[in-house]
Amino acid sequence: MVMMTALMSALGVIFLCFLGSAGLAKEIKDSSITIAVERALYVDQGVASHLIDVLTLDGIVTLTGSVDNLLSKDRAAKAAESVKGVRSVVNRLTVRPVDRSDKDIEQDVREALVYDPATDSYEVTVSVNDGVVTLKGTVDSWQGKQLCEVVAKGVKGARDVRNDIIAYYKETRPDREIKTEVESRLKWDVWVDDFLIDVEVKDGNVALSGTVGSAAEETWAYGNAWVNGVKSVDTSNLKVDHVLKDKMRREKQYTTKPDSEIEKAIKDAFLYDPRVFSFDPHVEVHAGVATLTGVVDNLEAKRAAEQDAKHTFGVWRVKNYLRVRPVSRPTDAVLVNRVKEALALDPYVERYEVNVAVVNGKAYLYGAVDSAFEKAQAEAVAAGVKGVVDVQNDLVVPEIWVWGKADWEIKEDIEDELWWSPFVDSHKITVTVKDGVATLTGTVDTWKEYGAATDNAYEGGAKKVRNQLTVKHGPEFFGP
Repeated sequence: MVMMTALMSALGVIFLCFLGSAGLAKEIKDSSITIAVERALYVDQGVASHLIDVLTLDGIVTLTGSVDNLLSKDRAAKAAESVKGVRSVVNRLTVRPVDRSDKDIEQDVREALVYDPATDSYEVTVSVNDGVVTLKGTVDSWQGKQLCEVVAKGVKGARDVRNDIIAYYKETRPDREIKTEVESRLKWDVWVDDFLIDVEVKDGNVALSGTVGSAAEETWAYGNAWVNGVKSVDTSNLKVDHVLKDKMRREKQYTTKPDSEIEKAIKDAFLYDPRVFSFDPHVEVHAGVATLTGVVDNLEAKRAAEQDAKHTFGVWRVKNYLRVRPVSRPTDAVLVNRVKEALALDPYVERYEVNVAVVNGKAYLYGAVDSAFEKAQAEAVAAGVKGVVDVQNDLVVPEIWVWGKADWEIKEDIEDELWWSPFVDSHKITVTVKDGVATLTGTVDTWKEYGAATDNAYEGGAKKVRNQLTVKHGPEFFGP
């Protein structure tokens, strides 16, 4: 027994040494996860975290408290999912929005669905009871159903959304065909490592099993599984284990993909984006650079196509030359009113006085907001207005960085952010800070990891970030 105990102890030391060499020496306790989630919520400019409480039990995070809009509630869950060690998130946040009548909310949700260029053709009915929006109707995809829900959640005053929309498929697809397509979508999504995920399909019901590295990756995998013909998706047997994932990470996932395969993967991604699929943009890929050309009839489709391409494995840069040509373009005066109305309905930016001018279909935004997130949100709202062909965002964000921490404190906070990120291999990154300017050196595997490290450095309190990381798997001629 003594020998066995000594052997187990030795094995434990070896295992801990292995974890240390892999940058995972810190034991992930529930209390540590709670602190990390609280910090993630605090630094997220899209989440008002002052009334959010976090509880962690065996890696399962429960969020309680209140926020002032539905988009913030969803964003809080996503922030928690993106913390290493979080196995799942139970979102019990209540929404306490501005006080508005059900009649006004209902009218605005209907108008939002009509004026959104991707949902305007859907036959969706809207009813509101005590701030709870109920959506009913039929759409042609699960993605379309989700998009309608997002549009409704973006209306000021909505307290919750009950999505009873039915995704109707015109024909039944064989299970084998569905399985092949799900596996392909998992393979080409830059946010998912499909190596440890198994796909089973029975009577149109998809079951995913295996291992992912984070709760965020599980969410991405779930969304990818909703291909045409799928009735349900079960991820209950998909285990979140960042340690196993890091140990089993395969080098071949980073091998260069043929341009022709990347092109096909981007086009397939377009088919599952209701904002893009009907326009069939032309795609050319050369050495991992995707060039998009052709015509779409709204700016939201152009922006969505670029996002879809960026999320495709093997793409490291996107050149977006899509032209926006509305079928019928309202007058500039009408567009000014529509953009102002859309901004007034958005729960994030409605409190700001944003000045809007439109010249020849291009919207110009002037004024001031409190954060870079709100500036980007205002631009996204304007871009989603049917008839707007371009947006110039001249909103001013005040200097928010203040000299509140010593360089060594910023360094520690950045290192914590990197360690807690499931998207970054932190043990290969060295951080130095001087006068608030953070310099990152070392090696990362992909450009996705490169960008995530930059974001983590700003979240850690850096005034400016100099990213000098070397990317192992990507074009050598493209650098910081």
